[in-house]
Amino acid sequence: MTLRISLACERYDRVQAIFDGRVRIEGCEVTAVPLSAEEAFHRAFNGAEFDVTEISCSSYMMTLARGENAYVAAPAFVSKAFRHSAIYVRADRGIATPQDLVGKRIGLPEYQMTACLWARGILEDEYGVRPRDIAWFSGGQDEPGRKERARLTLDPSVSLTRIPHDRTLTELFELGELDGLITARVPRGVGSNPVLRRLFDDPRAVERDYYRHTGIFPPMHMIGIRRSLAEQHPWLPVSVYKAFVKAKQLAALDLDDAGVNFVTLPWVREELLDAQRLFGADHWSYGVEANRAAIEAMARYSFTQGLSVRHLTPEEMFHPGTLEMSRV
Repeated sequence: MTLRISLACERYDRVQAIFDGRVRIEGCEVTAVPLSAEEAFHRAFNGAEFDVTEISCSSYMMTLARGENAYVAAPAFVSKAFRHSAIYVRADRGIATPQDLVGKRIGLPEYQMTACLWARGILEDEYGVRPRDIAWFSGGQDEPGRKERARLTLDPSVSLTRIPHDRTLTELFELGELDGLITARVPRGVGSNPVLRRLFDDPRAVERDYYRHTGIFPPMHMIGIRRSLAEQHPWLPVSVYKAFVKAKQLAALDLDDAGVNFVTLPWVREELLDAQRLFGADHWSYGVEANRAAIEAMARYSFTQGLSVRHLTPEEMFHPGTLEMSRV
């Protein structure tokens, strides 16, 4: 009997084949709903509305450690991003190095969001700047009133203040009430206002060097399967994971097609070859073993930053069937 399931995810090129039907989730009839990551996360962690959904790595770890998570994860990392480039500062505050962030007022949309988790971890591991060294302010980046999507625990040594409900981080940054922002989305004014800039002048070079010496391409989002459904149908997480792996493989083939540009950019294949020279043939790897260093780092950050109440292992974060798949 075919299982009817719902799926919510951004329509990335690496999941497009699931949306258009070229790749099927074995044993399932899928209703796929394209949603922004922010909306998918909100609906996952405040109601578990979809059977299969894109989920935030940080929110998942935090809730899993408390035993409150409605989903079990598969290591299909549909979103990855280096986060040196997510740190923005005002040029008039004497901030030339990461160490100059000590004592500064830095905004972020949600303290627990994965982009900020990674940025804080990188600042501490690479530059010795601890979360307690910065005064943090949270709230909506461009729309007022944003809140943490999941109940937040916090290291008591950290100062975190919610901005007024009728103001935005971008406004406070532009007016100089904040010295900087850490955010996944480029703040308004960066590129047009010379006072607002990235902390690193050449973040791509810094991020490439970070990968060379750590082997980490930071995961941001992965795929969650409703836990109750996975318990009822133990085969489902593996079927879901296999479909996401296949869809990513098809996207990679499109990028490698030298005759046709499927992406609206020049030199697409040249960018692909450059990425493969740095990361290897599987430049956007899924699976636990291929991403173990990154998974262990973000689990450590979640615990040491006070978000997770215990230190999770990679093995307990993912459905056992997908752990086996990751070693095939």
